[in-house]
Amino acid sequence: MTGIATTERLPRPRAGEPRPYQFPRFDRGALPNGMKLIVAPISKLPIVTISVVVDAGAVADPPQRSGLAQLTAKLLLEGTTSPEGTAITDRFERLGASIDAHADWDVAAVTVSTLTDKLSESFELLGAVLRRPGFNDREVERLKAERLAELLQQRAEPRGLADELFSRFLYDSRSRYALPDGGDETSVRGLTREEVVRFYEARYSPASMTMIVVGDVETRALERMAAAVFGDWRGPMTTPASSSDEPARRNRALHIVHKPDAPQSELRIGHVGLPRRHPDYFPAVIMNAVLGGLFSSRINLNLREVHGYTYGANSYFDWRRQKGPWVVATAVASDVTPAAATEVLKEIDRFRSAAITEDELTLATSYLDGVFPIRFETTSAIASALTTLVVYDLPDDWYDEYRARVRAVTSGDVLVAAERHLHPEALQMVVVGNAAAVREGMEAIAFGPVQRYDVEGRRA
Repeated sequence: MTGIATTERLPRPRAGEPRPYQFPRFDRGALPNGMKLIVAPISKLPIVTISVVVDAGAVADPPQRSGLAQLTAKLLLEGTTSPEGTAITDRFERLGASIDAHADWDVAAVTVSTLTDKLSESFELLGAVLRRPGFNDREVERLKAERLAELLQQRAEPRGLADELFSRFLYDSRSRYALPDGGDETSVRGLTREEVVRFYEARYSPASMTMIVVGDVETRALERMAAAVFGDWRGPMTTPASSSDEPARRNRALHIVHKPDAPQSELRIGHVGLPRRHPDYFPAVIMNAVLGGLFSSRINLNLREVHGYTYGANSYFDWRRQKGPWVVATAVASDVTPAAATEVLKEIDRFRSAAITEDELTLATSYLDGVFPIRFETTSAIASALTTLVVYDLPDDWYDEYRARVRAVTSGDVLVAAERHLHPEALQMVVVGNAAAVREGMEAIAFGPVQRYDVEGRRA
């Protein structure tokens, strides 16, 4: 054609050497009452994030009281004993600040992000939230009702149901990990305000807290502010909570959860994994990335690209202080559920039988190395990273050494990690779907003993 300019395609630029990266510097300190301080001064923007980490996660729930830790954390934002306490979140909003409180498996955390010129006022409000919670009866009952509604909704949603029941079938019934971190219907209904108060008094002690502050703040000024708001608070050091992380069984089992209206199957395959501080952490991370952790992983390419069974499949370690699960998760049409499960098992077996290729290794390590610096572009992301150091007691240079340790992993290291930490003989498989449509085919793959349940997890 004439009149249209054409250009010759230029060669693609070659990738250069990775730029060096250093995690933001931070200072450590402590108040006389034992509250630990970590301050990372970053003055690029007039923003400060404060995160107070408390050893009050779900593993600290008393027996038959699962959900108490999460309920207590959420109630912190529902009012204080001060006259204006019921409007605490509104007061933060008027300052242009945000506040969040939650409890995961290991810790609870209260996090505030605010503008630098509102830091002093936000700090005072944070002190009221942590030191003078109201625990109003009405709010206790409201949050319990919200959790029960959430559980009811989960029964209708196959993905969340599969995740919950996988943990229940995976861990020994005496383990806290066998129940949802937010509690189940039986325990949540029985929780009382008095139990919330006792849990708070037992776990929320300044001697067991770490305050992490990131942003436009000077360390000495922050220490003075913390001393003024929290310095006269007293309380004992609490012992870190723990739970059994033993599996329910050491042999394979297939668990079919009958959901007759499900148009497809939610599939979970896995076993008890590793604690976060395991010495094989880096080889295990690369192992999982190649097997199922990236879009280019073997499991996803097999199920999605080769066979067209699913839009996506992935695997992950749910890292905790103790042994969290290692899980393969996907959703597939009912009629291909047995075939998809078989392919996942093949990939796990294949992974343990031969070293990965150098291309696979390079793709995984380059990705983890390359995306690492951009994970810490905000004060809240840096505060979250420092929280990880605190929760898992990692060394201060962890993030400075991270990229080098990722690049140091070899294909041989990955094979050793697979041999040590992938356990085909102990896999548990959960299928949430129409049992009438999948049971015969699933039994035919001879995975292991078959048990059938309703959506409440009761054996049928």
